[in-house]
Amino acid sequence: MNVRNCKMCGKIFNYVVGPVICPRCREAREEKFQEVKKYIDEHRGADILEVSEECDVEPGQIHQWIREERLQFADDSPIKIACEGCGTMIRSGRFCDKCKAEMTNGFRDAMGLNKTSVKEPAHRETKSDGNRMRFL
Repeated sequence: MNVRNCKMCGKIFNYVVGPVICPRCREAREEKFQEVKKYIDEHRGADILEVSEECDVEPGQIHQWIREERLQFADDSPIKIACEGCGTMIRSGRFCDKCKAEMTNGFRDAMGLNKTSVKEPAHRETKSDGNRMRFL
């Protein structure tokens, strides 16, 4: 049993996985998320500071929800965050499409999965050993 203190309220709880917050605080955070989501739907032109003030949520928490791709915005929304790779402004997630493609290609190169680098399996020539004894 893994027992920890909640980072938000300090109470002891049985920790399983995820953020180190108790079930009660997790529910409260989810309620705030739904409130923020509703506010953004109703006020499409709102920026992060306005949403933060109106919903009583830290701007950092809103940024986290955007990075997790839980919050998404319309194309005309002023809310954007910087790509962690190149700094380009994006609507949600951690990386822009260009950086995602570069990382995908890098992973393929590292694993040798590029179509140009796929090699045919080497064929072994069978050689007759005659009637010699073999050991396993």
